[in-house]
Amino acid sequence: MLPGRNFEKELIYTATRSSGPGGQNVNKVSTRIELRFDVQASHLLNEEEKGIIMNKLGNRISKGGILIIVCQAGRSQYDNKTNAEERFYKLIEKALKPEKKRAKTKPTLSSKIKRLESKQIRSKKKAQRKSSFSENNE
Repeated sequence: MLPGRNFEKELIYTATRSSGPGGQNVNKVSTRIELRFDVQASHLLNEEEKGIIMNKLGNRISKGGILIIVCQAGRSQYDNKTNAEERFYKLIEKALKPEKKRAKTKPTLSSKIKRLESKQIRSKKKAQRKSSFSENNE
């Protein structure tokens, strides 16, 4: 969970009938939870964070700028709601986590030697093929 931020007031839940497990309950009880979060209208995120989330989670965000998470794995509405919340916080946390810069490294001497040796072996194989091919065609 993101420290110092409580998104509870900005999350909108809707419950509908689930197609998942539940036996006869599936036809009667609305256990499927749809969590909606309006990224653009959020007061807890600054403009930079909104941009990052829009970029990284673009495939999960609607044209209206609303992040939608659907959960229907559990048999109860409560289970699905808590599961959807967990997924929401993990997504936001992962999106806002800064990416580590790749440290540039140089190939070791032994790896260079191995590469050159394998190239020589491959070259000899192909040279042998070429000479045997020309002998067969004459």
